Amino acid sequence: MNGIDLVILNLEEVRRRSIKVWSVIPLTMLDWRPDAHALSMKEMIRHVLDGEHYYHLALLNCGSLPSYDSPYDNREFSSVEDELIFAQVYREQFLNTVKFFTPEDLSNIKINRSDVGYVRTLGDMLMRIAYHESVHTGQLLDYMRTAGIDRPQIWD
Repeated sequence: MNGIDLVILNLEEVRRRSIKVWSVIPLTMLDWRPDAHALSMKEMIRHVLDGEHYYHLALLNCGSLPSYDSPYDNREFSSVEDELIFAQVYREQFLNTVKFFTPEDLSNIKINRSDVGYVRTLGDMLMRIAYHESVHTGQLLDYMRTAGIDRPQIWD
């Protein structure tokens, strides 16, 4: 297994576990948030899916985008299943882009996001993308605990 294969495996495992969490949130609880300043559960799921699309475009651009028109703007969130169906095309495009890279690209390509404080290698950026989703999945598990929602076993 090479570095690209490992990155893909990590991205797929992170998403599989996210879906396990997202899928058990009752529809009636998707608007729940721990306080007025926090994202709701559905906003956090949307943020992860939209963030991955943004990051994909940033990878293609080798840096931050000068502007971003989200395909999620003005789209109503109706269910987790519907969000995943909508996001599938963007997910496949992202994974296909990652599969196109070579192991050498992981350290040779630089992603310039100096506007937000960093320039990193492609490999580092891909790991950050997975970490971003993982952090939000952990936040949702905490939301679920606080709201009294049964949490799935993600450590299988």
